Amino acid sequence: MITSAHYDYIILGSGLSGLMLAYRLSQDSYFQNKDILLLDRENKNNNDRTWCFWREGKSEWDKVISKKWKTIVVKDEVHEENINLGDYTYNKIEAIDFYSYCLNELTKVSNITIREEKVIGFRESENAVSVKTEMADYTAQKVFTSILPAERLEEQTHSQVLQQHFIGWDIEVKTPVFDPQKATFMDFSVAQKGNTRFMYVLPVSQTRALIEYTLFSEKVLPDSEYETAIKHFIAELGINDYTIKATEKGSIPMTAYPFERHNTKNIMHIGTAGGFTRGSTGFTFNYTDKITLRLVDFLKKDRDFRLFKMKNRFRWYDRLFLDVLYRKNEMGSSIFMTMFRKNKIRNILRFLDGESTLPEEVQLISSLPKKQFLIALFKEGSKG
Repeated sequence: MITSAHYDYIILGSGLSGLMLAYRLSQDSYFQNKDILLLDRENKNNNDRTWCFWREGKSEWDKVISKKWKTIVVKDEVHEENINLGDYTYNKIEAIDFYSYCLNELTKVSNITIREEKVIGFRESENAVSVKTEMADYTAQKVFTSILPAERLEEQTHSQVLQQHFIGWDIEVKTPVFDPQKATFMDFSVAQKGNTRFMYVLPVSQTRALIEYTLFSEKVLPDSEYETAIKHFIAELGINDYTIKATEKGSIPMTAYPFERHNTKNIMHIGTAGGFTRGSTGFTFNYTDKITLRLVDFLKKDRDFRLFKMKNRFRWYDRLFLDVLYRKNEMGSSIFMTMFRKNKIRNILRFLDGESTLPEEVQLISSLPKKQFLIALFKEGSKG
């Protein structure tokens, strides 16, 4: 039997953006009388990914951060930079810890309902949104969806799209080999093969680390190519005996596409589907953290979702950067190495977080290979 019910807000998807939004609503007394439904087709009980972000000082999410680093390493075949982060830390959150914490907090409030149901579709009428699942028909005043239709990026011609794609192995070794005080942010010493390729190493102890083979490129690879690269990298570290404790795999779209153009009066796209991922880096956690805070304030005015602004000058920077990487994918290693070698780490992190000042941004961009960025700048200018 198909049931029906009405809510003030329905959130489609209980990933990072959906759960964080629901959590923020649950913590704000303004929404305590709002009926909220969180829908996902599956229970979030798997440690299916890792989120990392940098933060100056303490973080609201310290309770679920599993590891912090004060030093990051960037390197290629010639240079190695060990960079002290100063007042910042680089932080790691296991997805299962985030899911468990948020879901536990949500069960403490009576106005939020969590259901495991597959969404069939949703449709907006003049004053409400209807949501159909395999088990029920719902309506809501406002709907937030993290569902990204595959064709949305495939069919558009507005923005170039690369993928940040990776496979990672969480390995444990018998002999101490890792330095748990340093996170290898980008190791470009691996063969580039005409792309931007690097190893990403997050050691949590002397005998355990997450090692990811990551690419910024247009097309994903067969799983065997990532795995072969990881095996070779592990062997180069002098490791012969190890156990794979867990694996992760992902592909994150890198684009400056204006996802918010698909928002309507009562439907808002969130997460990657809403542009919550930084186009030039693929980092998502910090952006989601800040955007959901803004969104909660916005909801208190109950305004048209088309008025919620996402565009800023950092998207324009992303367009320039992605244009260079799209045309000259092999230049990624030199661009990133130059950026880290010629700029203060604080300015880099502020820029990547969208918090830098215009003078800091001019200085950072001017330190990068000028020819290709001037070409990208000319192309942007020619678009009018």
